[in-house]
Amino acid sequence: MFLNVRGQCLTRFGIYAVVERLVARAATRIPSLKTKRVSPHSVRHATAVHLLRAGVDINTIRAWLGHVSLETTNRYAQVDLEMKAKALAACAITGNNRPGGPSATAARKPQDLMAFLASL
Repeated sequence: MFLNVRGQCLTRFGIYAVVERLVARAATRIPSLKTKRVSPHSVRHATAVHLLRAGVDINTIRAWLGHVSLETTNRYAQVDLEMKAKALAACAITGNNRPGGPSATAARKPQDLMAFLASL
């Protein structure tokens, strides 16, 4: 599908060289890229994470990546920090203790846990 300068199929090494060249060019505008390790694999992983965040079904991502097993796709579709923050916000503890509810000690433990998880 993609050809190199000799008109032959682009190899995986050729794809790596293209990514390396584009990252070097982008690093002139975004200096932090100079310290990052960007490869075709990281582009593939980032694409899977962006598709997941956009709400694309995990099976669709699996098919797009060409994986046979959904378990393999789950490695790419790791939950990112923004999704963690949304999950924490969804289960945040609000309100006061009610009579007959958990003790003050028991109520404090989940809040401490939530603070710990939020700090990740």
